[in-house]
Amino acid sequence: MHSLRKAGCALALLVLPLGGHAAKPAADSPGATLPELLVWAEQHNPELAAMQHEAEAADARIQPAGALPDPMFSVEWRDIPNDSFSLAPSQVGSMKYTVAQTFPLGGKRKSKQRVAEAEAEKARWQRSTLSAALQAKLTTAFVQRYQAYQNEMLLKEELMFLREVERVAQIRHANGLTPQQDALKAQIEQTTLKADLVAAATEQRQASAKLNALLGRPANAPLAEPNALPPLPKPAALADAADRALGTNPELLAQAAAITAAQQNQRLVRANRYPDLTVSVSPIQVGDRLADWEIMLSVNIPLQQTSRRAQERETAELASAAQLRQDAMANQVQGDLQEQLAGLDAARQQETLIRTSLLPQAELTFQAALASYQTGRVDFTTLLDAQRQMRRARFDQLKALLEQHLRLAEIERLVGAPL
Repeated sequence: MHSLRKAGCALALLVLPLGGHAAKPAADSPGATLPELLVWAEQHNPELAAMQHEAEAADARIQPAGALPDPMFSVEWRDIPNDSFSLAPSQVGSMKYTVAQTFPLGGKRKSKQRVAEAEAEKARWQRSTLSAALQAKLTTAFVQRYQAYQNEMLLKEELMFLREVERVAQIRHANGLTPQQDALKAQIEQTTLKADLVAAATEQRQASAKLNALLGRPANAPLAEPNALPPLPKPAALADAADRALGTNPELLAQAAAITAAQQNQRLVRANRYPDLTVSVSPIQVGDRLADWEIMLSVNIPLQQTSRRAQERETAELASAAQLRQDAMANQVQGDLQEQLAGLDAARQQETLIRTSLLPQAELTFQAALASYQTGRVDFTTLLDAQRQMRRARFDQLKALLEQHLRLAEIERLVGAPL
C-alpha cells in the first residue's frame, strides 16, 4: 500500500496545468518567449535587412526621378585659319560657348516622380509582407518547439509513474496477488514511451534549427527553453478581421502601390506625345572680348507615333493586369482568412470541450481504475487503458491549444497586424 501511495503521488504530477514545467530561460539566448523571438528577428534576419536596404534605395530614387536632366556644355572653335592650326582663342576667328538645358513638357517629370514614389511605397509594403510572413513562420516554429517540449515533459512524468507502477506490480506478484504479466506490461509501456521521447527530442531539435534559421543564427546555436505561449485574443477581437484585412494586408497594399505605379507610368507614356524643350545660351568670344550672344530654342519632334501607340497600349494592359491581380488577391485573402477563422473557432471549441469535460472524465476514470487495481477488482490492462486515455486527452488538449496559436499566426499574417 505504501508503494501504491507513491504511485498516486506520481499520478498527481500528471494532472498539473499545462505550462507548469517550463524551465527558466537562459539569460544569454533567445527563445524563451515568442515576442522576444519576433523582436530578435526584426533586428537580425538577413532577408529583412536586405529588403530594408532595397526600400531605402527606392526612397532614394524619388528625388532624382523628378529632377531636370543635367545641362550640356559645349565649346565651338570657329574660323580656324588653314595656314596655322591652333585652338588658342586668340588664334581663331571666334569662340562659341553653349550651355543647353532640356525641359521635359507634358508633366513628364511629375509622372516620373510619382512612379518612383509608388515603387518606393511598394518596396516598403513588400518588406512588411515579408515581416508578416516571417512572424507567422516564427510562431509556427516556436509552437512546434513548445509542443515537443511539453510532450517530452508529459512523457517523462508518465514514465516515472509507470516505473512506480511496475515496482508495485512486482511487489504484488511476489505476494501472489497479481500475475507476472502486469510487470511485463508496464515494461512494454515504458519502452513505448521511451520511443515517443526520442521522437519528441527529435522534433525539438528540428524546430530549434528552423527557429535559428529564421533568426539568422547558426542552426545549432543555443536557444532558451520555451517558457510560455502568449495569451490568445478574445473572439470579439476577431469580429472585424475580414474588414481590417482589406485595409491593412501588406500584400494588398503593395499591390495597390503597384497599381498606382502602373497608372502613373501610363500617364508618363502618354506625355511622350509632347516634345521636350531645350534652351541654349551661347556667348561668342572674338579675340579677348565677348562680342555677341546667341539664344536658341529647340524641340524634338515626336514622329514615331506607331511605336508610341504601342507603348501606350502596353502600359494600359499592365495597369489593367495590376488591377485584376489585386482583385484576385483580395478574394484569396478573404477566402484564406475565413478558413483560418473557422479553424480557430473549431480548435477553441475542441480545447474547451477537452479541458472541461473529456480530461476530467479521463482523470476520474484513471483514478477509479487505480483504486480498483489496488483492491484487485480490475486487472492491469484496464489500468493501462485508463492511463492511455488520460494521456491522449492531455495531448489532445495541448494540440488543440497550439492549433489556436497556429491559426492565429496565419490570421495576423493575413491582417498584417497583431490582434
